[in-house]
Amino acid sequence: MSGIRLYNTRTRQVEALVPITPGNLRMYVCGPTVYDRAHLGNARPVVVFDTLFRLLRHLHGAAHVTYVRNFTDVDDKINAKAAETGRPIREITDETIGWYHADMDALGALRPTHEPRATEFIGAMIAMIGTLIEGGHAYEAEGHVLFDVRSYPGYGQLSGRSVDDMIAGARVEVAPYKRDPMDFVLWKPSEADLPGWDSPWGRGRPGWHIECSAMAHELLGDSFDIHGGGIDLQFPHHENEVAQSCCAHPQGGFARIWMHNEMLLVDGRKMSKSLGNFFTVRDLLDQGVPGEVIRMVFLSTHYGKPMDWTRAKAQEAEAVLRRWRGLVAGIEPAPSPAPAVLDALCDDLNTAGALAALHRLATEGDVAGLLASARLMGLLEPAMGAWAEAPQVPAEVAALIERLIAARAEARRQRDFARADALRDAFAAAGVTVTDGPEGARWEATPTFDPSRLEGLG
Repeated sequence: MSGIRLYNTRTRQVEALVPITPGNLRMYVCGPTVYDRAHLGNARPVVVFDTLFRLLRHLHGAAHVTYVRNFTDVDDKINAKAAETGRPIREITDETIGWYHADMDALGALRPTHEPRATEFIGAMIAMIGTLIEGGHAYEAEGHVLFDVRSYPGYGQLSGRSVDDMIAGARVEVAPYKRDPMDFVLWKPSEADLPGWDSPWGRGRPGWHIECSAMAHELLGDSFDIHGGGIDLQFPHHENEVAQSCCAHPQGGFARIWMHNEMLLVDGRKMSKSLGNFFTVRDLLDQGVPGEVIRMVFLSTHYGKPMDWTRAKAQEAEAVLRRWRGLVAGIEPAPSPAPAVLDALCDDLNTAGALAALHRLATEGDVAGLLASARLMGLLEPAMGAWAEAPQVPAEVAALIERLIAARAEARRQRDFARADALRDAFAAAGVTVTDGPEGARWEATPTFDPSRLEGLG
């Protein structure tokens, strides 16, 4: 193992991760805007960067890694939700943050070192905007403060586009007070019925982009090691973060390595309410899909490639995890993860390669190594295993299952395949796994066991 190497979106190449400050590795990841439940696509960066966080802690020590993921709790969508429901904004954001924590906890994600709320850093945002104005990088116009994109020569390097190309191809907000169509809002006025804070430019609220720059600077400094998020944030959010941060703090470099996870698909198509394939993490959990299974499906695809969620993948992941949990039951983990798993993860967080290594460990019978390595990836943790525990089956129900298995075997002998298939389907519907072997059929009740589905069959 030669250390972690990560694909840097900014340079378009894989680079060695060398901490800017030895013993103090720092990572910032853009978090959610808290007005509703997190959908499945929102969960992908959580799992991706949680896995990286776990790897960094393993290699550098938990005390030497700082992970910041913010909550955007001042936003027009939140304001609209408050107006629609008549509920206080703080009540909505507190409730949504609680939902988010519960759902991400169910996926086995560790809590970041810091989870700042944007409203806690308004003062830092105002100070940063003032610095940009003083430096000639921002200007006030009609109660707004806007960043002057042309004042930063490096604008567009992260997304690989020139300012003129972006103007030609992008939908930009047209406003008479802008000097340039690409200039973006740092501060905007607030009406009396909207959240607002006093500032040198009047009562108002921050633009979205300045929030992350200010929070990252306050918690991680002028320069830090990794900035992450979904590819949908690369432009304009991350591009704007780079510009305003580098102009406000030219002595620093802001983020050294930029990581972006690709988008999530559902059955090969973009998730969309209009297509009927839109669902939240909570939807899946309530449908009985374990959080550990969702996590494993995510890990089966490299973060830099689009990930396609399908029911078949979830079923396959559940079967594998159930088998692995059976193998490691009562086993103590090895002192450290297997080298093959570490090598894969250090190679640009190749989680698919790491899972392949876990399969080999299981096949080879290295169950201690399997357990230690899986836990590094947030799998096979004790707290996440309740879903895989077989329920207690009353004696009379067990006897019924045995009779039905015998009836299925007799139906096969009589070539009554319709009857045999009906019994097979009944077992599946009731949450009973039947495995045929040379010594006869074995059965096991799964956590979805529902004996009522077998009534009337025996």
